[in-house]
Amino acid sequence: MGHTNNSDVISLNIAVLTVSDTRDEDTDTSGAYLVSALETDGHNLVDKRIVKDDKYQLRATVSNWIASTDVQVILVTGGTGFTARDTTPEAISVLFDKEIEGFGELFRHISYTEIGTSTVQSRALGGMANGTAIFCMPGSTGACRTAWTGILQQQLNSTHRPCNFIVHLKDVNTAPCETRG
Repeated sequence: MGHTNNSDVISLNIAVLTVSDTRDEDTDTSGAYLVSALETDGHNLVDKRIVKDDKYQLRATVSNWIASTDVQVILVTGGTGFTARDTTPEAISVLFDKEIEGFGELFRHISYTEIGTSTVQSRALGGMANGTAIFCMPGSTGACRTAWTGILQQQLNSTHRPCNFIVHLKDVNTAPCETRG
């Protein structure tokens, strides 16, 4: 795990997974956005993959990252809708030690201002497993931007107060969240 020059800011090791039957590295704009955003904010990309909408392949990839000592955060884009091929929530939620209900709730709240009631068709979700934070968001680049700028950018920033997710991640030594007083 790397640190930036500012001793209060912690650079996280993040893996990005795009769930798609059709995208490749040339057409994966959502995964590319997440990589660019996390690197711009000083985090480290440790792995990036594109996996077909197959819940067993998704579980295998995410399980390996959860078990690794290198990956602290997993960003998953795609497969959170309602089509028959959308299995990301079913594939990934069973791996959680704890669900982060607030991620999906806040994502849909923010998304409502952008796409109205269509946000009810988003099954964005988050959870923790083995000291790894996992955030699953829709496959559109706009949805990834909403999730990053509206939630993740702050919650993956060690200087964000009163709370952020850093204290819950493996291989991080930092003080716990402040109380709300």
